[in-house]
Amino acid sequence: MLTIFLQAAPAGGSSPMMLIMMGVMFVGFYFLMIRPQMKKQKQEKKFQEELKVGSRVVLTSGLHGRISQIQEDGIVIETLSGKLKFEKAAISREFTAARFGDKATATAEKKEVIDTEKK
Repeated sequence: MLTIFLQAAPAGGSSPMMLIMMGVMFVGFYFLMIRPQMKKQKQEKKFQEELKVGSRVVLTSGLHGRISQIQEDGIVIETLSGKLKFEKAAISREFTAARFGDKATATAEKKEVIDTEKK
């Protein structure tokens, strides 16, 4: 019985089928792994380019803060303990929109109106 498993497959006939299977596997890997990763990277790059001063953000480390300056080599985040400089890639999401949704934007607009009325 063991000798049956140890015998080599007969030559010829199976190589085109093997090439087709390899091609199907490559296409499957592309659509299931490579393409979604490229889409996610493009979305993150767009998010990092659209950051504005005054936006409340959450960093990958869990630190919450407000963007006080945007520089070429990084971003300065203002927290309760002071100002800290981070890379743009360290920002994971915008805190206001992710946490409070429309309620936060309405509150921010109301605050701006009050500030302009005081001046």
